[in-house]
Amino acid sequence: MRVAHVITRLIVGGAQENTLSTVLGLHQKSGVTVRLYSGPTTGPEGSLEPLAKNVDDLFHLVPKLVRPVHPIMDFLAYRHLVSEFKQFRPDIVHTHSGKAGLIGRLAAKRVGVPMVIHSIHGPSFGAFQGGIANAVFSEAERIAGTRTDHFITVANAMSNQYLSAGIGNPEDYTQIFSGFELDPFLKAKNSKSVREKYGLTANDFVIGKIARLFELKGHEHLFAIAPSLAKRVPNIRFLLVGDGVWREKYESLAKRIGCEENFVFTGLVPPEQIPELVGMMDGLIHLSRREGLPRALPQAMAAAKPVVAFDCDGASEVCIDRLTGLLIPPDDLAKLEESLIRLAKDVSLRKTLGQAGQAFVKEKFTVERLVEEQYQLYRRLLSND
Repeated sequence: MRVAHVITRLIVGGAQENTLSTVLGLHQKSGVTVRLYSGPTTGPEGSLEPLAKNVDDLFHLVPKLVRPVHPIMDFLAYRHLVSEFKQFRPDIVHTHSGKAGLIGRLAAKRVGVPMVIHSIHGPSFGAFQGGIANAVFSEAERIAGTRTDHFITVANAMSNQYLSAGIGNPEDYTQIFSGFELDPFLKAKNSKSVREKYGLTANDFVIGKIARLFELKGHEHLFAIAPSLAKRVPNIRFLLVGDGVWREKYESLAKRIGCEENFVFTGLVPPEQIPELVGMMDGLIHLSRREGLPRALPQAMAAAKPVVAFDCDGASEVCIDRLTGLLIPPDDLAKLEESLIRLAKDVSLRKTLGQAGQAFVKEKFTVERLVEEQYQLYRRLLSND
């Protein structure tokens, strides 16, 4: 079985980590030859390219595959992939992300690849963007959908959204939870030395948020309630894990609202250091308005941390209200504030939610499960072709 995965870039992010885990796992399978095609990785979000390059002939750069819409570059990336697929002769082309998903699928069908699969890690269209952009991207997905034999979604919410847009049929979709190495999170501890590294004390109530400092990630909601929260829970600290082009804006905002001491910016953190940061959190929030299934939620749950999330996309499929976390209607800032105060004052609730979340993740989110389910799906689809 020859499999080509295509992704726009390998920044440090959930979709990229999911894809890299998949290709590394498939590489270990007998009878499978896998390649990963990606555009250049640039920006403040960090890069996973070194991990992919550790395996001979796994990583293949597509220099013209860039995230912004650029007709000339896009055409050159398409030609590059057509040439690569002709040489590699894959049985399956499996695409990820919006730009690579469109160009990769068109190139695969141009060459006559037997099976074309697309993973939906998050929505390419929806209410989070303007009407014109939504129309353009939804139409692009419909066009690409006609060149797709099967879809993999990280959450059923994605299947429902694409089906509602007239893309494919129910039997064309398979839901497979993302996977990650659980052990570092299962063993994560509330380390005094790690807290001290970031200026936190043992008495601080630490709420973490793991996300790029960028639009649609929901940081603005946290800043909106921070002054009130800081008055009601003086020892609350918000640990913002990640970097991005909006960091300076948010640092200035923290000062302007008088909450500079309540916010801690870690900057870019390598993936292997995330468990120790999660370990010192008392809870984690997820406020993004555009996320297939936020990886930060199961990571925190694996460390037995309670989670609080807006009910957007696939969040409700892991943050099960009052069982593994507290689920909040999008933009309900009053309920968000009350939920965080509830966690701050109720140690027993934090423990109950955390333990239930950990049990859920241990069953559903192993890397082995992710790789094996995708591998068995490949075999089934090829045998039915």
